[in-house]
Amino acid sequence: MWCRVTSSGVTASEDGGVRAGNTGYRWETGHISRATDVGRVSPPQHVNTEGQLMAGSGITVLATDTLINATAADYLMLVIYFGFVIGIGLMAGRQVSESLDFFLSGRSMPAWVTGLAFISANLGAVEIMGMSASGAEFGIPTVHYFWIGAIPAMLFLGVVMMPFYYGSKVRSVPEFMLRRFGPGAHLVNSLSFAIAQLLIAGINLYLLGSIVHAMLGWPLWVALIVAAAVVRSYITLGGLKAAIYNEVLQFFVIVAALLPLTLLGLHKVGGWNGLKDQLTAAAGKGGAAPATEQLNSWPGQALSGIDSSVLSVVGIIFGLGFVLSFGYWTTNFVEVQRAMASDSISSARKTPIIGAFPKMFIPFITILPGMLAAVLVTEIAKVKAGGTVPGGSSGSGVTYNDSLLLLMRDLLPNGLLGLAIAGLLAAFMAGMAANISAFNTVLSYDLVGDYLIKGRDDSYYLRVGRIATVGATVVAIFTAGLAANFSNIMTYLQTLFGFFNAPLFATFILGMFWKRMTPTAGWLGLVSGTLSAVAVAFLSQDAFGSLSTGTIPVGGQGAAFLAASTAFVVDLVLSIVVSLVTKPKPAPELKGLVYSETPREDLVDAHEASYPWYRRTLPLAGVALVMVIALNAAF
Repeated sequence: MWCRVTSSGVTASEDGGVRAGNTGYRWETGHISRATDVGRVSPPQHVNTEGQLMAGSGITVLATDTLINATAADYLMLVIYFGFVIGIGLMAGRQVSESLDFFLSGRSMPAWVTGLAFISANLGAVEIMGMSASGAEFGIPTVHYFWIGAIPAMLFLGVVMMPFYYGSKVRSVPEFMLRRFGPGAHLVNSLSFAIAQLLIAGINLYLLGSIVHAMLGWPLWVALIVAAAVVRSYITLGGLKAAIYNEVLQFFVIVAALLPLTLLGLHKVGGWNGLKDQLTAAAGKGGAAPATEQLNSWPGQALSGIDSSVLSVVGIIFGLGFVLSFGYWTTNFVEVQRAMASDSISSARKTPIIGAFPKMFIPFITILPGMLAAVLVTEIAKVKAGGTVPGGSSGSGVTYNDSLLLLMRDLLPNGLLGLAIAGLLAAFMAGMAANISAFNTVLSYDLVGDYLIKGRDDSYYLRVGRIATVGATVVAIFTAGLAANFSNIMTYLQTLFGFFNAPLFATFILGMFWKRMTPTAGWLGLVSGTLSAVAVAFLSQDAFGSLSTGTIPVGGQGAAFLAASTAFVVDLVLSIVVSLVTKPKPAPELKGLVYSETPREDLVDAHEASYPWYRRTLPLAGVALVMVIALNAAF
C-alpha cells in the first residue's frame, strides 16, 4: 500500500486506508506503534518523488517536530507525579525547624528508607541515560560499573567506614576532613566538592531539560529553566527529608517505567538469544566493537578502550573497581549524607548494604535497554555503524545519549509512555536534588560557617542553605552546557570522578588506617592528586575534547580510568613522603577518626547482636557479596 504525507499526517491510501491527521503513529501489519520525526522513513520503507511514503510492512509518519509525541494520557501521568513531588516537599517543610532537620533530616530515618534513597540518589542521569548509552555503545562490559565499580565499595562503606562518619556526628564529609587533618585539607576538599556537585548537577539538569525539549519542542534553555525550578522548589521547601522521601518514590517510579520497556524490547527481538544474534550480525561495522567484546563482560576491552586484554582487566579492576569506585562510594557526601540521616549507627551501616541489593539488578533495566536500542532503533544502529543522524534530544544530532528516549518512542503505547517519561524525569530530579542538597550543606557549614561568617545562630545557616539551593540551581543551568559536548555522558562523568574522588579516596583511606599521616600531607596530597589527573586528561586522546593533545594513546573511558589511577598513586605516594617529614596530630585527638585509636564499642550498635540475621550488618553484606560474585561469573 502507499500513503501521501502532508502537514496533517496521512490522507489516503490505495487500499482505502485511514485518515490519520496529527497522530504520530506507525501503522504496521497487525499493530500500531510510536513513530519518528516528520516524514522520516524506517526501513524497509521508501519515499517516492511525489512525496508519497510507501512501506513494505508499514508506514511512518510524525506530524510534529518533537522527538516524542506525547498525548493527554501521558501528560496526565506527569501532572499526577509532579503533584506528589511538590506535596512531599510541602509536608516535609512543615517539619523543618532547625538546620539539622534541613541538612540531615534530624537523623530520624529508618534503614529501609535511607537504603532506597541511597540507591535512588545515584539513580540519576548516570544510571539511566549514561548506562543505556554505554550499553548501546559497548554492550555487556558496561555491567562493570555496577558489579565491579559499585557493589564492593558500597559493602566496604557500610561495614568499615560508616561507623566513623556516623559516630563522629559530622554533618558532612569535609567536616570529617577538618577533624582528621585540620583546615588545610578541609578547605581544599570543601571547594573541590562544591565545584564537583555543581558540574554533576549540570549533567542531570541537561538530561532533564532534554526530556522536556523532546516532549514539548521547547528551546533547550527554556526546558532547563523549567526543570530546574521544579527541583529547586521541593529542596528549598523540605531540605534533605523532602529529597529522601521523593527519592524513595522516584525509585519505584523508575523501576515501573523501565521494566516494561525492557520486557517489550526483549519480546520484539526474540528474547536474549535473539538480541545476541542481532548484535553479532551488526558487530564490527563502522565503529562498533566485535561481538565477543560486546557480549562478554571480561576482559572488557570495548569499555576500557585498551587493546591488551591483560591491561584492560587491570584497568577495570584497579582504575574502576578500586580507585574510582571506592573513591566515589566511600567519600562522596551525596551518598554518605543519606546514610547519616539514619536513626542509629546500625541503620547507617546497613543503608549502603540494603542499597546494594537493588543496585546489582539495575543493569537489567538500564544497560539492557541500551543494547536493545542498538538493534531496534534505526538511528542508534546507524550511529553505532559510524554514521550521523540529524535531530536528537539536543537538536544537534542523534547520539548514544538518545538511546533510551528513542527506544521508548518506538516501543511504548500512550499512558505507559507517560509513565516512562515520568520515570526518566524522576531519575534526573533525584540525581540533581542529591547533588544540590549535598552542595548546600557543604557551602553552609564548611565554607560559610567555618571561613566566611562564623558564630551565627542556627537559623542563619538554615537561611544560607535555602539561598544556596537557589544559587546552585542557577549555576547548574550553565554547567549543563558542558554536558552537551559529550556524545556519551559517562565519559564526562568518569573524568570528573577522576579529578575529585580518586585523590580524596587516597587521602581518606591512608588517614583512616595510618595514624602517622599528617595534616600537611592531607592537603598536599589532595592538590597534587587532582592536578595529576587533570594533566593526564589533557595528555589523553579526548578526555578534554579538542583540548586534549593525544600524547597518551588512550581515549574514552579508559582515559578516565588512567587519570583516576594516576591521581590515587600520586596522592598516596606524596602523602606518605610528606608525613614522614612533618608532625602528626597527637593520638588522643584521633579517637573516632583513625581505626587503631577508636574503641570497638564505638564502631558498632550494642543492640544489633540481638537482631535476626537479616537485620545485622555483616550477614547482609555477606549475602550481597556472594550474589555479586555469582553475577560476575554468569556474565
